[in-house]
Amino acid sequence: MERGFVMPYVVVGRENTGDIRIHYEDHGAGPPVVLVHGYLADGRSWEKQEAALLMAGYRVISYDRRGGGDSGRPAVGYDYDTLAADLNTLLEVLDVVDAVLVGCCSGTGELTRYLGTYGQRRVRGAALLAPLPPFLPRSDANPEGIAPGVLDAFLGELSADRPAAIKAYLDRYYNIDYYNTDYRSTDPLGGSRVSDQAWQNSFHVALRVSAAAALGCAVAWREDFRDDVARVTIPVLIVQGAQDRVMPPGATGNRLAVMLADARLALIPDGGHAIIWTHAAQVNHLLVGFLQAL
Repeated sequence: MERGFVMPYVVVGRENTGDIRIHYEDHGAGPPVVLVHGYLADGRSWEKQEAALLMAGYRVISYDRRGGGDSGRPAVGYDYDTLAADLNTLLEVLDVVDAVLVGCCSGTGELTRYLGTYGQRRVRGAALLAPLPPFLPRSDANPEGIAPGVLDAFLGELSADRPAAIKAYLDRYYNIDYYNTDYRSTDPLGGSRVSDQAWQNSFHVALRVSAAAALGCAVAWREDFRDDVARVTIPVLIVQGAQDRVMPPGATGNRLAVMLADARLALIPDGGHAIIWTHAAQVNHLLVGFLQAL
């Protein structure tokens, strides 16, 4: 690190003798857009969206969720009440107003919990990309959800061999077997193939996430956001890949579209979970269009 360089951060609590710090980046000028990254990632995962948003004239604020990137790595605090409190502290300290919150993957959880808990006075719109809410586990009321045994198995894999579990997760995240096969090599939409370098970068970023965060954030996928969703009245853009095998559209995006008061749903036909990377041009077009309409 260069001498005298101090990374920007906000303090969201303490653990024993040290502060719990959330590292953030704040670039550009114009209406603020706050980016909340997904599971086993960090704020840099938004690089393709950040470039498009800055070019379109927006102020872009991104941050590393606790446990990953350059933020603190506490042993606790990976439930959505705490994660939403971290987001609230960031917005309060930076005094962000008239913002659009954009979440991806599990980051849509604290975005939704934030709106349900702290209200909408600082926010004029939201975008949920490859969303987790409203309620992921399968039940009689949610037959399209993920079977409880699948979630239990993943938690067991994380506890037994975290690197191997991360490898399996990223293969599903990028839909490796769907995109990187001979019969998909001439994909007419383009941009869907995942390079070895992109996959390896994601793997190294994911390994930097603390073991407590990897496990705790996966446990939090079981949380119920339906009451939070019911309190959201601002315009919401939902973008999801129809081939998402991490957060299936039938349990997430499709249900959100009918539960939210003012929602627009866009499905990317051959998109998986990692649409902010594999289908960045389409996501960026939808996101910037939504922002401009606001």
